[in-house]
Amino acid sequence: MTAFVTLDGVIQAPGFREEDRDGGFERGGWIQPYADSTVDDRAVRSVLAADALLLGRRSYELLSGYWPTADPDDPRTGKLNDQPKYVVSHTLKTAEWSNTTVLDGDVVEQVAALKEQYDEISIWGSSRLIAVLLEHGLIDEFVLLVYPIVVGGGKRLFNGDTPLNLELIETTVSGTGVAIHTYRRAAGTA
Repeated sequence: MTAFVTLDGVIQAPGFREEDRDGGFERGGWIQPYADSTVDDRAVRSVLAADALLLGRRSYELLSGYWPTADPDDPRTGKLNDQPKYVVSHTLKTAEWSNTTVLDGDVVEQVAALKEQYDEISIWGSSRLIAVLLEHGLIDEFVLLVYPIVVGGGKRLFNGDTPLNLELIETTVSGTGVAIHTYRRAAGTA
């Protein structure tokens, strides 16, 4: 799982102001001032390492509106368009983005089956989906790009309901102050 997160744990609407206005959230687009090559390189690395992509409906709609016609020279474009994608949704019945399957039903059972099929499944955004997967121990690695900003309210990455023991695998800091941490679930934890 890769997440853009504020110092106060918010993951809502990192990229664009209008991305997710749930709850009257007005601080969308908070990652924009912190773009730099270190952040971009880590995002590219996460995309290229994945065998499949798992998304909630809202994240799927955002990404599928951009990547099919994105710059072909961006190394993420071909990978994201070609790789298998799974979108969890009870409302979306078909998906236009190439190689996308809509998952409707028992998400825990379906994601557990996908984990048997793929070595690395990337999850981007999808706050509600992440909460369910955390609760059932279905996320093994966390790439957290922690931005030096506090936005107050908003959807949080960790809601406090699921205790986790994590092991730090890698860390770096970008020139704009984004701390990039990679954690794995510690051995023996749920």
